[in-house]
Amino acid sequence: MQRDKFFKEVENLQHPNEKLVKTHCSYCGMQCGMNLRVNTKTNQIIGVEPRYEWPVTVGKMCPKGVTAYQQVNHDDRILKPLIRDDKSLKGTKQGFREATWEEAYDLIIENFQKLQTQYGKDSLGVFSGVSMTNEKCYLTGKFARVALQTRYIDYNGRFCMSSAAGGFMRTFGVDRGSTLPWTDIHETDCLFIAGSNTAECHPTSMFRIWAVQERGGYLIVADPRETPIARRADLHLDLRPGTDLALANGIVNLLIENGHIDKEFINKHTNGFEETKELVKEFTPEYTSMITGVAPEKIIRAAELYGKAPNAVVMFARGIEQQHKGVDNVSGYSNMALVTGKIGRAKSGVATFTGQGNGQGGREHGQKADALPGYRKIANPQHVKEVAEVWGIKPEEMPPAGVSAYEMFELMSDKTIRGLYLLCSNPAVSAPNLNFVRKAMKDLDFMVCSDFYLSESAEFADVVLPATTWAEDEGTVTNIEGRIIKINKAQEPIGESKPDWQMQVELAERLGRGKYFSHLKSASDIGDEFRLATKGGYADYYGATWDKIEEQDGVFWPCKDENDKGTPHMFLDKKFYHPDGKAKICALPYRPPAEEPCEDFPLRLTTGRVVYHYLSGNQTRRIQFLRDMCPEPYVEVHPETAAKYDIHHEEKVRLYTRRGEAKYKVKITEAIRKDTVFVPYHFGHDDSINLLTIAALDPMSRMPEFKACATQIQKLEAKKVQ
Repeated sequence: MQRDKFFKEVENLQHPNEKLVKTHCSYCGMQCGMNLRVNTKTNQIIGVEPRYEWPVTVGKMCPKGVTAYQQVNHDDRILKPLIRDDKSLKGTKQGFREATWEEAYDLIIENFQKLQTQYGKDSLGVFSGVSMTNEKCYLTGKFARVALQTRYIDYNGRFCMSSAAGGFMRTFGVDRGSTLPWTDIHETDCLFIAGSNTAECHPTSMFRIWAVQERGGYLIVADPRETPIARRADLHLDLRPGTDLALANGIVNLLIENGHIDKEFINKHTNGFEETKELVKEFTPEYTSMITGVAPEKIIRAAELYGKAPNAVVMFARGIEQQHKGVDNVSGYSNMALVTGKIGRAKSGVATFTGQGNGQGGREHGQKADALPGYRKIANPQHVKEVAEVWGIKPEEMPPAGVSAYEMFELMSDKTIRGLYLLCSNPAVSAPNLNFVRKAMKDLDFMVCSDFYLSESAEFADVVLPATTWAEDEGTVTNIEGRIIKINKAQEPIGESKPDWQMQVELAERLGRGKYFSHLKSASDIGDEFRLATKGGYADYYGATWDKIEEQDGVFWPCKDENDKGTPHMFLDKKFYHPDGKAKICALPYRPPAEEPCEDFPLRLTTGRVVYHYLSGNQTRRIQFLRDMCPEPYVEVHPETAAKYDIHHEEKVRLYTRRGEAKYKVKITEAIRKDTVFVPYHFGHDDSINLLTIAALDPMSRMPEFKACATQIQKLEAKKVQ
């Protein structure tokens, strides 16, 4: 009661000309609770306060979160539609003029219809993102398949969460990013965190992680870099980039050998144990060390700490997922939980750190090339029938599955896809092998981009539509735990900007498909249809009404009806989502990275984030404080490697691979392996590290291998003084 009284008193301290709008941050999957401060005279957002009553982060916010509101009324906002007058300037900021919405829509419809008449429905592609609400993600999938009637839609989560999705689906039969609520984490006895720079990428989780150690529990971190969380860990497994599966197999082998397994759980609730046991036998500590570079005694200690812990959570992020065997890595680390029976109960389980704000919900409801709302599959005729009924189309009208995000650029390059509708994504920075991707966009016959800033990708567009920010609309998102939460509107859209869902409804009407969209007059209308479309699917949101979400401070899916309060803990009944109700322990042969170091490219390149920026940096690079804190990219180099190449701290060097090159300032640090260099990926144009990365794709998730490729570093010649 005292705590509730305190929170009420804090809320009542607002200025008389100010109101607080309860909502959540626009950035990562933590979705930290916040109140946006709105001036009631100007109706503009002027600041932010943390929400101490939000159970996940209890008032914690990171540098991005406390400045997120500054993006809404930023001077760089696009306020009117833009039309490119000079196509020779595609790929630059020049050559655009302001236009009316009618002129922009007319040009879009004219070109879309012309391309589809000449080359077929599938000549158009939709490339979307998961920083949108569930309602927008849902409608984007419907717009592609019903309004445009194209098979080609995919999304930027393909570069982020797809391997986690594939691994969870294969292992558990369902993909929910966390099998337990975040409020359990600080109460566990051991955290095994692989490929996550948590302190920078999800900093508002750290108080729970530190609490595990403060209670006497253990923290194990597997990462090529000695990140801030690795420095505080009880054990740092400093493996070579791209060798996670060997490490996972080695630990599983030791868990079995040393008797740290739950035989009853394995026999009753899993398949595949005997095959896996046989496969991992060769992954002795010595053999695993030879592949990973991690000392044998560290591997032995890791298995002991995790194996003996009464409760434990295995957690991971892009470090293990953004590989051409990312799905195998996810299943490999999940094997640790299954062989020990540390899943399907409180304080134990498996979780991935969701990168984007709606990385969970955005991949569940129809933006993926092969998926439909509720995590249904296009390949399943019954799933198609169920969604077609909600949409009012015949099942045979549903386009077949398309291709993954990077493969869409390959189809643009060979002129299979000739027109593109891009929204909520910036692939001109975030995709691998950027020289190829940028050329594919430049060579399109016609491209439309919806954004609230002129991103590097928007520079390739023929028409740019001004979208609203997260604070100018409402809807739901699904956070890192699988908790559905509500985003609330804090101010009216500025200029002539519109929410993406409104643009899609208006475009559908002009395409002659209005009867499928014209009933959707608000985000709430879309929310009602969206919940109905998920009913009966694996990701069932039907019972998660906006009212229930507000009442409960979020609802965990599945939530099947009005009486269902949701599912914070998955598999409490030990029933998994495979037809036989059992989880699959996967026997996974080790594969090396697609590109190993050689004489010409002797170093390993890996990429990642910094605390001050988000994804491609399109938003955070415009916020003065965040830009001041990290104004440009850099390359981390070990002191011994730097000495070998005669390069010095803050000296600029050339970094190159078989695909491209870029120049970066050197940051000499012992926090990186001697055989590895690291560059953050938040920067555009010639600074983008994805000019160098490889597009080797995971066979299941189609995730590119951002985290490992062969590279070389070169000292630049000093300029001669005349």
